[in-house]
Amino acid sequence: MKESSLTWAVTDGWTMFSRNLKHIFRNPESLIISMALPIILMLMFVYVFGGAIQTGSAYVNYVVPGIIITCVGYGSSTTAIGVNMDMKGGFFERLRSMPVHTSALLIGHVAGSFVRNIISTMLVILVALLIGFRPNANVMEWVGVMGMLSLFLLSLSWLAVLFGLLAKNTETASAFTFLPMFLPYISSAFVPANTMPKWLQFFSENQPMTPLIETLRGLLIGTPIGNNDWLAIVWFSGLLLFAFIMSIIVYKRNY
Repeated sequence: MKESSLTWAVTDGWTMFSRNLKHIFRNPESLIISMALPIILMLMFVYVFGGAIQTGSAYVNYVVPGIIITCVGYGSSTTAIGVNMDMKGGFFERLRSMPVHTSALLIGHVAGSFVRNIISTMLVILVALLIGFRPNANVMEWVGVMGMLSLFLLSLSWLAVLFGLLAKNTETASAFTFLPMFLPYISSAFVPANTMPKWLQFFSENQPMTPLIETLRGLLIGTPIGNNDWLAIVWFSGLLLFAFIMSIIVYKRNY
């Protein structure tokens, strides 16, 4: 009996995911670098700047959600580079001569990115706990944290895939990391938005990273969430849908 399109896509996607997973562990340097930078940033902000920044609570508790988001943003550049290398290096051309589902390669990259970023995030949280991070979240709040992070990871992974498909070379693809790493710096990730100039405060409060970070912060340490959870869901669900649809269109049109 012929496999359904969904089963075919999942089966071939799993094969491509296994390939990407092997690349992660055969090239641990990229994984180490993607984890080391956020940890260094966290240590720098906590121990160098933390004493001068007043947030109403221990600064390490305040800054960890922003560091997690920065960690994911930095790691996503690896996905953009990997997709671009496969497209420009001829790997896709070899797949075209085989009975492989057309979307399997993209699914494999997204799944590999998800696992890589989960590993990085877990390590960042572990180091944060060692230096004094003390979340008071209950089980359901931790489930909420994982749900929000999963939505963010998937949306950013598909956006990285789209960028990798559109980039003309790996150097351009590597530039993807700029956007997800830059936006947290002008959000409430490291300092309260109300300490910024009015014009910058407006941008900080109305960009996607701030509601996500405020939601994670509220779930982890009990600060007010307000409507930030719904704003974050709308922002990143929309981004996920856009990036997924555009990735499939670009992929089928160009390759």
